[in-house]
Amino acid sequence: MSNPDPLLQTVPLYPLDWEPPEPPTDLIFDDGEPLETNRHRIAMNVLIDSVLQAFQDRDDFFAGGNMFVYYSRNQAMNRDFRGPDVFVVLDVDGQRERQGWVVWEENGRYPDVIVELLSSSTATVDLGIKKDLYERTFHTADYFVYDPFNPDSLQGWHLGTSQRYQPIAPNNQGWLWCETLQLWLGTWQGAIRREPPTGICHWLRFYDPDGNLVLLPQELAQQERQRADRSEELAQQERQRADRLADRLRELGEDLNAL
Repeated sequence: MSNPDPLLQTVPLYPLDWEPPEPPTDLIFDDGEPLETNRHRIAMNVLIDSVLQAFQDRDDFFAGGNMFVYYSRNQAMNRDFRGPDVFVVLDVDGQRERQGWVVWEENGRYPDVIVELLSSSTATVDLGIKKDLYERTFHTADYFVYDPFNPDSLQGWHLGTSQRYQPIAPNNQGWLWCETLQLWLGTWQGAIRREPPTGICHWLRFYDPDGNLVLLPQELAQQERQRADRSEELAQQERQRADRLADRLRELGEDLNAL
């Protein structure tokens, strides 16, 4: 009897009782490493707060930062994580509490937008290894980098139809269009939370499609206080005019009770 054709033999790749390993359950969500500078910390919070403000009427997104994104079992077990400074994921449950972004617990969803805040110690990785990871593994649609100490450092890329990053051309103000969020990303001059202690610096901020700055909660509160103060000032002016008119009428002998 001839030997069976080896191509027709079925050889199991794994034992019959083999099951794929469960995802790690002892994930690390805090590496204990602080952000580069106080300005980097504030810059991160400014961007996250801006997204939360711009999308305040929605609950189908998540905006976070300086937290780990776990995207594979091997990467998790090898303690090889990536923690974007700022990232946004759309079309997800925005009401869930999360310590980190675990892709296999999020129906395979990766960040749609990532912003990395550059520094002298991170620029090479942010523009090299991370950029390649976000393009080829995450398939993140919009990726931006900015150094809070260099107002001319803003760069951005959009994932084209070729599934490769294409540079985003700036508008006349030097802003970059974030297609995913339908917002502009550009610099704004001023001081935020006493940083810098003196003078002003260039912060990375979001602008709406019409070019209006997306205000932070504290800026909106200040705007409301100014509006209330102005209303009170106008009311006080009206009362003073009424008092002057009443005084004049009394000087003319008019009985104000009869008017």
